[in-house]
Amino acid sequence: MSNPDTYYSRPEVSNSDLTELKNLLYPCVQYGDKEKAFKFGSLLDAMITEPERVRYDKRMVDDIAYSGEDWALAEEMKKSLRRESYRDPFLKYVLEKAETQKSSVNRNQTFEYSSFKYTLDTRCKWDWWLPDMKFGGDLKSTAAETQKQFIECVEFFDWDRSRAWYMDIEKSDQDFIYAISKKNCKVFKLMIKRDSDIYRRGKEKYEELAFKWWQLFV
Repeated sequence: MSNPDTYYSRPEVSNSDLTELKNLLYPCVQYGDKEKAFKFGSLLDAMITEPERVRYDKRMVDDIAYSGEDWALAEEMKKSLRRESYRDPFLKYVLEKAETQKSSVNRNQTFEYSSFKYTLDTRCKWDWWLPDMKFGGDLKSTAAETQKQFIECVEFFDWDRSRAWYMDIEKSDQDFIYAISKKNCKVFKLMIKRDSDIYRRGKEKYEELAFKWWQLFV
């Protein structure tokens, strides 16, 4: 059975839409197997945030089958995250208390680009949302092997843009990313504040793309 979630068929603008627009406007060489990486990331997300979709007896998520190698790696990465939660009280709280795969929609969200104001209907989907704290965060798989390499990935893959996009849809003042290495299973953490350079850089990125979306499609 395929995933019944209709999130990706909704009409509001998402960060993924901005990514596709960026790829069309600014094509560049793609390194690695993008589809394979996305498929593996979906497996890890499901194991940690949507276990009801996972069929361990068949090595499947919904109707998608996985190789034994990918399955074993995802399980080890999940175990590594659990072990890290024994040392990280915030991660422990996230794993115990967060709402997972929560969708947010902002109708007529106001944007400003070079003093020009306009609106878009926007959406996002949180890996983790903390209702008591009114902020959330993201789970990533990464090829990074060190914290420094992970931070470089945040900018290179526009994870800063996605976090600013999510924060502004829900008007949250902070955010976080936990990433698990596919190379050595280390867990990396980044806390993001609204007044941080990472947030400001991400906001600048999405403001440019959102304006181009408005010009082209609204």
